[in-house]
Amino acid sequence: MFQQLPTEIKPTIIYPDSDGQPMSDNTEQFRWIVVIKENLEILFANDTNVFVAGDLLWYPIEENNKIRQAPDVMVAFGRPKGKRGSYKQWLENNIPPQVVFEILSPGNTVKEMSRKLLFYQRHGVEEYYIYEPEEVELTGLIRSENRLEEIEEMNGWVSPRLGIRFELISDTLEIFRPDGQRFLTSVELDGLREQERQRAEDAIAQLETEKQRYQALIERLREKGIDPEQL
Repeated sequence: MFQQLPTEIKPTIIYPDSDGQPMSDNTEQFRWIVVIKENLEILFANDTNVFVAGDLLWYPIEENNKIRQAPDVMVAFGRPKGKRGSYKQWLENNIPPQVVFEILSPGNTVKEMSRKLLFYQRHGVEEYYIYEPEEVELTGLIRSENRLEEIEEMNGWVSPRLGIRFELISDTLEIFRPDGQRFLTSVELDGLREQERQRAEDAIAQLETEKQRYQALIERLREKGIDPEQL
């Protein structure tokens, strides 16, 4: 009698959405992560096929949940916006994030950063930017064939993928959009919105004042027996 052998059942692989590590070690590191991530979101707000994320785990290889990295900021061109618990590359048309940013803190070690560089180099990152806020040091690497090679001069560098410009001004880094507008903090953006709101209110008030003056002039003309509609 023929006996069917049981089929092998592959164990379900879990891809955690968190690596248990904090997003940042201090307020300055967190501020820069937010500024870069949010301003890139604004820059590509109207492009439905640019996905921007901060501190999101990226799994490049299916069935391997040990190989992973969570860039401080990453940008994937050719992938739609939307919610994700993690970036599973095989579900993203096998497109890796092309641009990543890392913001350094005193807790980052040389060994850790070397491991990240090898990961990004191996898994297809085209542009890799590392910023050290305390020392105001910006390092950039760009893909040349199978390697990420350091960019000699970062002051004034324009990202080929993002179109943004980096300027090391005085004691800080400034980043500019392709239209020349500077990357702003949420507080600065809110201040601009408040200025626009105030200008709009002032313009409405000015129009109302002019309307009242016009009505007063009409009334004076009528009191003198002049019909403005007949002029």
